[in-house]
Formats: sequence, C-alpha cells, structure tokens
Amino acid sequence: MNAIVAGAFRAEKPSFVANINTDPAAAYIAANDFDRPTLVVSRAKVTTQYDALSAGLGRAHIHYAVKANPEPQIIRTLVRKGSGFDCASRGEIELCLDQGAQPAHISFGNTIKRASDVAFAHGVGVTLFAADSEAELEKIAKHAPGARVYIRLIVENSLADWPLSRKFGCAASLLPSLLDHARDLGLVAYGLSFHVGSQTRKAEFWNPVLDQVAPLWHAAQEAGHALQLLNIGGGFPAFYGQSIEAPRRYAASVIAAVEARFGAVPHLMAEPGRGLVAEAGHIAAEVMLVSRKSADDLHRWVYLDIGRFSGLAETEGEAIRYQLVTRHDGGDTGPCVLAGPSCDSADILYEKRPINLPLALQDGDRVMICNCGAYTSAYSSVGFNGFPPLDVIVL
Repeated sequence: MNAIVAGAFRAEKPSFVANINTDPAAAYIAANDFDRPTLVVSRAKVTTQYDALSAGLGRAHIHYAVKANPEPQIIRTLVRKGSGFDCASRGEIELCLDQGAQPAHISFGNTIKRASDVAFAHGVGVTLFAADSEAELEKIAKHAPGARVYIRLIVENSLADWPLSRKFGCAASLLPSLLDHARDLGLVAYGLSFHVGSQTRKAEFWNPVLDQVAPLWHAAQEAGHALQLLNIGGGFPAFYGQSIEAPRRYAASVIAAVEARFGAVPHLMAEPGRGLVAEAGHIAAEVMLVSRKSADDLHRWVYLDIGRFSGLAETEGEAIRYQLVTRHDGGDTGPCVLAGPSCDSADILYEKRPINLPLALQDGDRVMICNCGAYTSAYSSVGFNGFPPLDVIVL
C-alpha cells in the first residue's frame, strides 16, 4: 500500500487518521502489502489512550472490557499499566490470568453466567461478580459463597449512538429486593453498575443516565446497604466521523458529573473498551468491485474484501460509520453503497446512508478503514463463505 502515503494523509483528514509519522498502525499499512484483510494495532497507541483516560478518570480504576479486543499482546500491555479487566466468560478470565493479571483485578461482569464458570472464577480467586436477577444471585451464592456482587441496572434514557438493549440489567423497582436478597444469601451487596450505551459521543450525554441512577444509589444507602462500588461501565467514544472530545477531558467531565450526583463513592470503576483500543488500529483492505445496478443508478456499489461477517459487524444498523482512506482522496467524490464480498444479502455495510468515496476508485485499489481496533477481530467469523477471518498484526 505504498501509494497511500502522500495523498491519503493530507490535511483535510487529520481528525481521524494521524500522520503516518505519528500513527504506527497507519505507517505500517502504508509501507506494506497485504494479500487479505488485516487489522494492524499499535500497542503504543493503546498505552497513550490508557494514560489519557486514566488521567481524566482520576481515582476511578479502569477495568478494560476485554470483549473489545482480546489480543493477548494488548491484554499483556494493559496488565503492565495496572489495568483491571471486565470479563464476560471463563475464556476471557483465563486469557487475562495467562497474561499476568491478578484475580483481584478481574470482575466477572456478565450477568449471564454458567454455574461451572462461576465456580471456576471463584476457585482462581475472582471475588467480584455482576448480577441482575434473583436466580443469578442464588447461583453466585452457591458457587462463589461470600462473593462481592454489584447489581446492574437498566437505563432508559441513553443518548448513545448505540444504546444497549434490555438484555442486561434490572428495573429500578427490583433493585431493593435484589440487594436484600444478596445480603440474605450471605453475599456482599457491594455496589451498582450501569452502561450509558456504546459510543456516547459527548460527556454531557451521561447526565440523564446519572440523574436516573443517583437517587437509586442514595436510596440503597438509606435503606442500610453500605454500597462501596459504583461501576459506571463503558460508553467512552472513538472517532467515526463525528467530533468527540479528547479522552482526558471527556473522562474528567464524566467523573465530575458522577461526583456531583453521587458524592464520595468509596470505589469507582470504569470499563472502557472501544475508547481504549478503537483508534489504535486500522484495517488494510482492497476494493473487489465497483459497479452500478442500472445505467441511471445514482449510487455506485463498492464491494470490499471484508464485510459484516469478517470483522465489520458493527455496521449493523449503520450506527458505527467507519472512515476510509484511499489513494484517490482529494478528488471528486460521489455516493456509494458499501458492501462486503460474501454471497449473503445482509452483507451490506452502508446503504441507508450512502458513503461518499472518490469517483476514481476502482477494482484492486487498496483502502485503509480507520479506527477499527475495537470489535472487529473479536467479531470476525471463522471463514464464512470461504472468506478468511481477519488477520491481526500487533505492533
């Protein structure tokens, strides 16, 4: 991709791709050729982002959401930085332990857990578990007696680009009985958690959710539950075409809003995933075909060698709008429907809101899909339709 050096990194796109002299992943893609779609991730960029978020979060301890990118080298890098880890499965717990994480720095944050996995986590020393139902609390009490639990709440007023569904969390009306039930089972009713929704682009967008949760926290304290932990979850954004605040300033604004509503919480936890790793990685890809469906079609169809089933699953609903760099940037552009290569009609990335790409784009052109360090390699399927899963290179 040596052609993507001068033209692709010109001044009009500094907000989503750094100059190749300062962005290791972009520089690597520019200097190398690839025979299949490849995600290139820079550990240095992950470290920089971690430091910025950590500085802004202050006393809130980061628990990296492992699901965002579980590459062992990234986990090892974050272990060395002192990060904690939010794990959703036994496999993720084993991964973190294998890379040197201490059990005390791991939370089993999935509210849907197999009983044997709860027992495994308890056996290796994990003491912090999430729950949102009586049945889950009873499971934890049986297989991890005496564990600390935090109750996850449903939030109804998310302003995130990708609000989370009602799959996780309990209604506010259920919280008092769950805290009482945890105590009656011999568990430590340790705290509350919530998630504002993925890709919450502005710090002020947290305020409606914080306004919902804070009264519940204070009511639980008044009811006699000495809650210690407030887990504010994830939601920290990455750049996908719409402006976002710098990570340190964003995180500091969030914490200021939390402290204004909750007061002196003994322990604060945050679970960035996307906000830590997305901008550290880019995907090297290739245009397989440019065509029109009819002679008077206003939109070209651009097919890449990577699609929804080989890493770009987050284009579902077109909420995440990846930015593309090509060797033709700076020339005339026109609207395109962007699609993947597989023989599945659902493998369309952007159609409701077509993406503008250079008119000169043609078959065989190399492109770079920017800020793909989160939820790409983790979502990549194993060879659907014969197309290879996403290769990963960690610098």
